[in-house]
Amino acid sequence: MEALIPVINKLQDVFNTVGADIIQLPQIVVVGTQSSGKSSVLESLVGKDLLPRGTGIVTRRPLILQLVHIDSEDCRKTSEENESKTKGRLSRGINGEEWGKFLHTKNKTYTDFEEIRQEIDAETERISGNNKGVSDEPIHLKIFSPHVVNLTLVDLPGLTKVPVGDQPKDIELQIKELIYKYISNPNSIILAVTAANTDMATSEALKVAREADPDGRRTLAVVTKLDLMDAGTDAMDVLMGRVIPVKLGIIGVVNRSQLDINQKKMVTDAIRDEYGFLQKKYPSLANRNGTKYLARTLNRLLMHHIRDCLPELKTRINVLAAQYQSLLNSYGEPVDDKSSTLLQLITKFAAEYCHTIEGTAKYIETTELCGGARICYIFHETFGRTLESVDPLGGLTTIDVLTAIRNATGPRPALFVPEVSFELLVKRQVKRLEEPSLRCVELVHEEMQRIIQHCSNYSTQELLRFPKLHDAIVEVVTSLLRKRLPVTNEMVHNLVAIELAYINTKHPDFADACGLMNNNIEEQRRNRMRDLPSAVPRDKSLKGPGGQSLSPTELLALEAEATKAAAGGSQSGSEQTDGATGTWRGMLKKGEDGAAADRATLQHPLPASPQRGHAVNLLDVPVPVSRRLSAREQRDCEVIERLIKSYFLIVRKNIQDSVPKAVMHFLVNHVKDCLQSELVGQLYKAGLLDDLLTESEDMAQRRTEAADMLKALQKASQVIAEIRETHLW
Repeated sequence: MEALIPVINKLQDVFNTVGADIIQLPQIVVVGTQSSGKSSVLESLVGKDLLPRGTGIVTRRPLILQLVHIDSEDCRKTSEENESKTKGRLSRGINGEEWGKFLHTKNKTYTDFEEIRQEIDAETERISGNNKGVSDEPIHLKIFSPHVVNLTLVDLPGLTKVPVGDQPKDIELQIKELIYKYISNPNSIILAVTAANTDMATSEALKVAREADPDGRRTLAVVTKLDLMDAGTDAMDVLMGRVIPVKLGIIGVVNRSQLDINQKKMVTDAIRDEYGFLQKKYPSLANRNGTKYLARTLNRLLMHHIRDCLPELKTRINVLAAQYQSLLNSYGEPVDDKSSTLLQLITKFAAEYCHTIEGTAKYIETTELCGGARICYIFHETFGRTLESVDPLGGLTTIDVLTAIRNATGPRPALFVPEVSFELLVKRQVKRLEEPSLRCVELVHEEMQRIIQHCSNYSTQELLRFPKLHDAIVEVVTSLLRKRLPVTNEMVHNLVAIELAYINTKHPDFADACGLMNNNIEEQRRNRMRDLPSAVPRDKSLKGPGGQSLSPTELLALEAEATKAAAGGSQSGSEQTDGATGTWRGMLKKGEDGAAADRATLQHPLPASPQRGHAVNLLDVPVPVSRRLSAREQRDCEVIERLIKSYFLIVRKNIQDSVPKAVMHFLVNHVKDCLQSELVGQLYKAGLLDDLLTESEDMAQRRTEAADMLKALQKASQVIAEIRETHLW
């Protein structure tokens, strides 16, 4: 078990070289109020004057003190080495038996402990200033001596309440946070130092220790200044644990006074005087108190604590080593053959880009659609649904249709619906399909831009090492996509223009729709004829007034009038035919009434006329916006609307099928086929190699840090592996 503490010291050295606190190593942390004797206890354990002493706050930076026990043979060997180096100039009374080393001075050896004290003062002032400031950056000191036991101790600044000097107002909070940083480590042992001439119930050290260690399993109390208690009082109850019990025990010690320090009293003499004091004042407790007993107790506690922590520590080191190995692999090796590396990176990026489109990429996104799946979604969901939502007759009113029919007939009344009006209106509706088609191209182009970032982030991490190469690749691919965008847009525009160029009324689907529609119109005509009033005879021998036969023109007029009556024309109840027979005389009478009404209208011109009494300007008469259509107008509009809808659905189906094919051919597949050759042609040049493969400083630094940490973890794992299982018991 004696070998365990040196193992921890070795681990401490290993991780100190890389400046990392990722492993929480077992150590003893000294906690107490200011001037409670913490540094004096440490000096007693070392047996030498090595720490700065004085009144007020003296310890202003954490001091990690490693005590290493060495044999006499090692002392003689070291002494001979020192004599050969210094040509016999050794400090009187030291003889090379004990020496110290600082981490920040590398391999420099200090055999004079006065120099160690001065170096601690200088290093403290270098970081914390010379006016009571506090820093959390530790000083690492290692002491080699045959007179010490193996220990790792941390001396911390004392707890204080009121700032002095240039200390900040929150000095109390800063020191507490610094102390908690060390004592919250579950692998540390807390050495709570309290002066005997104060009340234990007011001990700040025990309070802080209890907050970090509520169970008290790793707290040991030390009572200092037993010789300074008031006359007539003693610390018997405190040392027996009757006042405040501490699981690991309470040990009393006697420190040197400031007068003893000023008079250069040796630590060995102070320990001898301490033993005499304990025998005189506390004879029954003398064997369980004092500096020597404290050193042995700390050594035993630390060894047992290390034994308990070692298995978990070993597992933690192995896990971290695997993590840093993986991290180092992701950073890649330094580049030797730049030409080969550049070609490999270009090829890998191009292959990963194509695989992302095809859906065979190594890294598949799970949070959202990406690559080829996203393009498929754009084609069949976004674009398809947008086209289906386009109304075949959207933006087209019945008045628009009627106006187009009239404009197509010119000055002559038409007997049939002109085809020109159908072509004019259907082209107007088909033109509306161009905008969503071009938007589809834009969406696919944006997705192919996103694939570049996806490949950079998830697939080819090597590109992150070379930011200039990454930017150059992004620029080349973006330029290629930008060049293909106008070509693809032109093709999609042409697809719509092709549909507009020739309205194929002989299309099989359109012919079927026209036949079905003609049947429906014929059916409706027969229904209307069946619904004619019985007053209008259906035979051809219709007689006019006086029994004379009607001419064909009069017959047509009569039929039109009857059809209008059957369709719910504009006649009111008072304008019905004369008598129940509905004879031709009644119709003539109604015509005469209409003529009389027209004459009345002419006698009273409309207010819209420029001047009363002048001729009416027909251009000033407002055209009614909405009116009731005649049966023929309604029939013509209905025919045109049905034809437009039928032909529009055919064209929409063609566009929905041809636009994705055009986008795939002119944009997606072309970029896939030409990407690698474009990258090689633009980037694989001798003059660009050095510039493109320049690593970012951040990446090089991170690789160095990861390599150092991995090396330290591997060395730590090797140190732990050297411990045989028998050492643990």
